[in-house]
Formats: sequence, C-alpha cells, structure tokens
Amino acid sequence: MRTLVCSTPGTLEYSERESPVSTPGFALIKIKRIGICGTDLHAFEGTQPYFSYPRILGHELSGDLVAFDDPEGLATGDFTIGDKVTFIPYFNCGHCIACRSAKPNACVNIKVCGVHVDGGMAEYLSVPVQALLPGNGLNYDELALIEPLAIGAHGVSRAGVKKDEFVLVIGAGPIGLGTMEFARIAGGKVIAMDINTQRLNFCKEKLEIPYVVNAGDADVMEQIQQITGGDMPTVIIDATGNLKAINNALYYLGHGGRYVLIGLQKGDLQFNHPEFHKRESTLMSSRNAVREDFELVIHALKNKLVKPENYITHRVLFERVKEDMPGWLNPANGVIKAMVSIE
Repeated sequence: MRTLVCSTPGTLEYSERESPVSTPGFALIKIKRIGICGTDLHAFEGTQPYFSYPRILGHELSGDLVAFDDPEGLATGDFTIGDKVTFIPYFNCGHCIACRSAKPNACVNIKVCGVHVDGGMAEYLSVPVQALLPGNGLNYDELALIEPLAIGAHGVSRAGVKKDEFVLVIGAGPIGLGTMEFARIAGGKVIAMDINTQRLNFCKEKLEIPYVVNAGDADVMEQIQQITGGDMPTVIIDATGNLKAINNALYYLGHGGRYVLIGLQKGDLQFNHPEFHKRESTLMSSRNAVREDFELVIHALKNKLVKPENYITHRVLFERVKEDMPGWLNPANGVIKAMVSIE
C-alpha cells in the first residue's frame, strides 16, 4: 500500500506499507478522493497546534467500501460492499464527559484522522464502522467535500443563526466559504470579510454573498455600520485562525451578539473586557462537527443548495501531491480546494 507521509514540517515522502485488513468493528475503504484542507497545509508548514510527526495526512476522503465487519451492529445505516462512502473522521472514546453529553466532536480523548492518528493519503484506510456515512447517490468529489462543509455547518449551528440577522464571516477560505453557505441556508444576511480581493469576488460571483468587506480597507467599521443600519452583526464567525483578526473582530459585534471561533491558532485571546462586557457578548468555540451536521450537508448537496463545483479549483493525481503541495500555500495560486484523485 502506497502512502504519503509528512515526516517533518515541509517534507512529504512516499512509502510502502502493508495493506490494512478488516477487523471486527472496522470497515476498509479504497480511497478515491482526498480533499486538501487548511489543517493539512498547516501541518505541512508546521503551524497546526494539535500535531505530531511523522503523520499520514488526509481526512476529507471518499472511496469504495471493500470490507465491512460489524458484529455489534454499531454502523448507522445499511452498507454493501462496493458502495461509495465517506466517514466522520473524528474518532471519539464514547465514555468521557463530552461523549456522555452528546458532544463527541469535543471528546476528551478524540483522535482526529490525519491529525492525531494516520489519515487517508493512502490507497486504503480502515475506520470504525460507526464512523461510516453512506454515499446517498453523491459522487466521489461531493462525498470528499462533506467534512469541510460540515465544519461550517457546525459553526452556524453553534451560533444559532436566525432568519434575517446579519452574520459576519471572517475568512473566505474553504471553511469560511462553507460557513457562509450554511449561514445563508439558515436565513442569515451574510457579510463576507477577507483581505484577499480574489476571494471576495468569488463570494460575490459564485456564492452570491450580498455584502463583502475588505479587511484591509481603512473604513471597515463604517462599511459594516452602513450595511447593518448601524446595528452591527449579531453573529460573527471567525474562520481565519489569525490572532489579530480574532482579537479585533469583537469591535464589529452588535450588542447581545454571539462570537464563534472556528479558526484555530496557537496564541492567547486578548479582548478589551469593557467592550466584551457591555455587549453581554457570548463567546464560543466550534470544534469539528457532529453527525447531524454531516446529514445537513448531505441534504444540501442532494438538493443543490450548495454547488460543489464552486469549491474545487485544483485537481491532481496522488503521484503529484509531493510536488504540488508547497504551491498550494501561496495565495497567488488561487487555491480554494485542491482535490487529489487515486485511480
């Protein structure tokens, strides 16, 4: 089995390993598509905070079910060998305080595929049967996009977005774009913010986001006040993972508002306490996603509420990933989603 291992920051090496075999309680997937996400890129450059090396990357995956052994009936749904499938790549323990509170995405002992344990930049991957998701008629590309879209859907769920309230999403990367889509689906009036003009144009032209603001403008506050009629957004969702952006965004939050952090960085949050307090602000993190988020994304894809073709800007065969990944870190290359094929 050929795999692609990130041994140290900035390195990728192909290696040969024994092919995994199906064991009780596990399913074996022959990988067909691998979506490249910010976590993979941050791990490659050495800025992912939950990471250790060496590691096989990859958690945005789809493929064919080639073996399935479920003696305890743990799988959710019916599966047949040969089915197109994807899976929930957050392996939880099932017994910690978070798991007992129906928050498996925040499991104390969580093992995220491709982060804490080896992932799917490989020909085959073995996963717990309870993590499997059926293909539901979606193609390989669509199935590989479910996980990153579910991250955004979970952030919107955490925010409790209501119809017609203004939602400022900061960061127009793949996660931010998905967050905008599900904020729109929830009925919010979405404002996109980024420093990348190309990404903001994408928001307007492809996603039909009604309002865009360049974070580098001198009059950002005035623009947001004008858009919201002076009220300011009652929901802000950060998808940048940029410390300065996270700390500054509080000043854009309307009174009584909710601030949700999807983006992740290594530093300390620093808010002006009087500014935070006078708004009676609610600050939340949003980690991973839960099965309901995945099911919502599947519904949105099947009903064409989200167009997957908008996201995939770069395609590459598995054999080219080692050469091409460094370039995906360069904003000038316009990468939104690179999709790797294994044929």
